[in-house]
Amino acid sequence: MEAIGFYIFYGLNWIITLLPLRVLYFFSDILFLILYYFPSYRKKVVMENLRNSFPEKSNEELSVIARKFYRHFADLFVEILKLTHLSRKELQKRFTINNPDLVNKLCSAGHDVIVVHSHYNNWEWVGVSFPFFARYECISVYKPLQNKQFDNFLNGLRTKTNSGLAQMNHVLKKIIENRSMDIRALYGFISDQTPAKPDIRYYTKFLNQDTPVFLGIEKIAAKYDMSVVFLNVQKIKRGYYNMTIELLFEQTKGLPDYLVTETHVKRLEELIRDKPEFWLWTHRRWKYKKEAFNDKNCDSNS
Repeated sequence: MEAIGFYIFYGLNWIITLLPLRVLYFFSDILFLILYYFPSYRKKVVMENLRNSFPEKSNEELSVIARKFYRHFADLFVEILKLTHLSRKELQKRFTINNPDLVNKLCSAGHDVIVVHSHYNNWEWVGVSFPFFARYECISVYKPLQNKQFDNFLNGLRTKTNSGLAQMNHVLKKIIENRSMDIRALYGFISDQTPAKPDIRYYTKFLNQDTPVFLGIEKIAAKYDMSVVFLNVQKIKRGYYNMTIELLFEQTKGLPDYLVTETHVKRLEELIRDKPEFWLWTHRRWKYKKEAFNDKNCDSNS
């Protein structure tokens, strides 16, 4: 039944996304009503996340943020699906980059680069846009979905501009392989995912809460002395985004433990506090509480 459902979705999506985005936003408006009002989608999770993240805000202020978030979330849904037929020319018009030469200069200087981004604004357009300007191999690191058909569908969208993919647990193998062939590459990591409970090794303060974070970015960067850049993606208007690449560290070998992690987490928090409606509040980011975690070998940020 899952396979039948997927092929029905695939056929409908292929036909509907032939429409221009300005028309698809009509479907987004309907989807917003479903997500926000009835039957609604994870509204309790969204409000709890917002309340815990911004205790200084009133219920009215939090409701305004939530409503704006669901509008953006509905737009995001159709924008990602539109990648099925979105041309390179239109994507380059809708997703602009202020300083594309930064990563090329780092790679020309002999550095592989870790690109840190998050579920903030349109993260799927980020991955497919990098090959437009980067002169080096671009690898998006991802966690596979349980549904193989939808996983393959999304991966097809992600690689339509010749961006490469590496599963999170295979990324080291890909790095070693590229370095053995002297291939310089950019490795894009979504930094705000929740580690599985057995993999939690570190908590930090993020949005007013003790938050488990992956340490893989800083460990991989230090091991191979990679540069680390952060992506500041801003929504200009509906269907238009602008990205600035921010250099966090040109060299990472020998840096103090947790400095890279704390730096990119803090930078993401600054973006979210500035415009909270563009982060993925439906995500159960704080399902593993620090006080309930008893691994004595776990590092903890005091």
